[in-house]
Amino acid sequence: IESNPMLGYRGAYRYVNDPAVFKLEIEAIKLVRNKYGYKNLYLMIPFVRTVSELIEVKKISAASGLQRSSNFKLWMMVEIPSNVILLDKFCEVGIDGISIGSNDLTMLILGTDRDNSEVAPEFDERNEAVLWALEKVLKTAHKYKITSSLCGQAASDYPDLVEKLVNWGITSVSVNPDAVDRTREIIYNLEKRLVLKRSYQ
Repeated sequence: IESNPMLGYRGAYRYVNDPAVFKLEIEAIKLVRNKYGYKNLYLMIPFVRTVSELIEVKKISAASGLQRSSNFKLWMMVEIPSNVILLDKFCEVGIDGISIGSNDLTMLILGTDRDNSEVAPEFDERNEAVLWALEKVLKTAHKYKITSSLCGQAASDYPDLVEKLVNWGITSVSVNPDAVDRTREIIYNLEKRLVLKRSYQ
């Protein structure tokens, strides 16, 4: 048992160091895509600490029959500060989209465990440092013309954050079921205003 599994043997590092397990997952994806015809099933790599890890994961995937192409997308989770700092380099390796894991990213930027009641009040996705990171990530994604998404609690909990994300160019957000209607209305009104603003420019 790891003393700190969040920062331990997981994600892309595990794929690279235990490729047999990763290859089983790849075979499952191939089965669903090829036998059952669900061609909209793609691959998202979690917890990618370094650019070299992404390169190695892509090599293993390609050698196992899942090559990035026009009909097979490769996504990467953005949940570590190194992803924010070096996102240009990750994009240059070749990815089709990113999904921002706001829970892990916030914890690692602020050095705060949201599951620890003594420090949980300091966990806040609207912290200035987290907002800076989100803006940088989304503007970089836009620069490389890749899809961007956000998962985690943030979009469900903070409507004001959704407005910022839309203004920064995010493609999609995931929310809890009880926040779907509210979030859809927020995004609709924001995008309508943006379209009108651009039409007058």
